[in-house]
Parts: sequence; C-alpha cells; structure tokens
Amino acid sequence: MRPLTFGLSLLLLAGASAPSFAADATNGETLAKRWCTSCHVVSEDQSRGTDLVASFASIASRPGFDQDKLATFLLEPHPKMSSMALSRIEAQNIAAYIAEQKRP
Repeated sequence: MRPLTFGLSLLLLAGASAPSFAADATNGETLAKRWCTSCHVVSEDQSRGTDLVASFASIASRPGFDQDKLATFLLEPHPKMSSMALSRIEAQNIAAYIAEQKRP
C-alpha cells in the first residue's frame, strides 16, 4: 500500500508544480485596443495617443522591463489610469502584448 500512496503523492506534486499557461498576447492586443488607446499608442498602426504617457513600444524597450511586474502593476488602482478592473489573466495578456512591442 505504501508504494501506491507514494506514487499518488508524486503524481499530485508533479501536477501542482506544472507550469502555468503562457499569457495570450493576441488577447492582450484586443484588450489594449479597447482600454488603452485613449492615452497610449498601443500599436504601429495607431496614429496617436497622448503626449503625456509612454507608448507601449517605449515601455517595452525600457531597461529592466519585466513583464510580470507590469502585469502586477496593471492590477493595482492608479490615480492617473482609469479603473479597468482587469483579471490576473487579462493583466498578464496585456503585459505579454506590451512585451511584444519592444523595439529592436
């Protein structure tokens, strides 16, 4: 009985430590175009946002840019940003989309 219990325990641990699904940058683009275009330039085909905030490309190109930190930042209320009430997955998707905008 002990080998069976041990084997099941290993299976459960392996499942618990499985990597999470990757963020969906395509969905992030859709969300960004819905929520962010009034202030940010979110893609190359957008003609303008506002001069007061950085474009997604410039955000992604900053030294030390961290996609996970950005996703966490998007979840917190910000006085200068409208309250979007994003889910964790939506914030991760937008952060993944912004990461794709990095300039070479």
